[in-house]
Amino acid sequence: MQQYEQATFAGGCFWCMVKPFDRYEGVISVISGYTGGHVINPTYQQVCQGDTGHTEAVQITFDPNQISYSTLLDIFWQQIDPTDANGQFADRGDSYRPVIFYHNELQHKEALATKQALQSSKRFTQPINVAIEPATEFYPAEEYHQNYYQKQPQHYNRYYQLSGRSDFVSQHWQDKNKFKEE
Repeated sequence: MQQYEQATFAGGCFWCMVKPFDRYEGVISVISGYTGGHVINPTYQQVCQGDTGHTEAVQITFDPNQISYSTLLDIFWQQIDPTDANGQFADRGDSYRPVIFYHNELQHKEALATKQALQSSKRFTQPINVAIEPATEFYPAEEYHQNYYQKQPQHYNRYYQLSGRSDFVSQHWQDKNKFKEE
């Protein structure tokens, strides 16, 4: 019997967090949704209003025999501004904060280790401000949000560029060498 695992990451708008993971062998699915709040099965409108406590996130189902959690963490770090705890790029507020939601103690330890490695690398001059929290109930977002980059490629690409994410990622992660000291 195949044993899949889950990884849950928040890095601003969930539209921009699907595509980077979707292209890797061993990633079974990437679902956009909401987690960490107190309202059962919230809607996008409720989350945007800011009173549900949820964060936009992606939940990844993966085959650990094909892709490691450590690799998924590396991909995650290279999609965000890890120094900005108050949102990501054009998206501001708690629902867009960067978070690693761990599903077990091994994921917790790996997340902490990669955060420390990134801090120690001095790649960024400001502190690494990504929360690491236990995974809670995850609610899939509405269908029109799922795989948005495929359904609305022109709008997605425009948003990815204009939000500031594209420039930041290419400026800070162009070399794609994990957390090498510079």
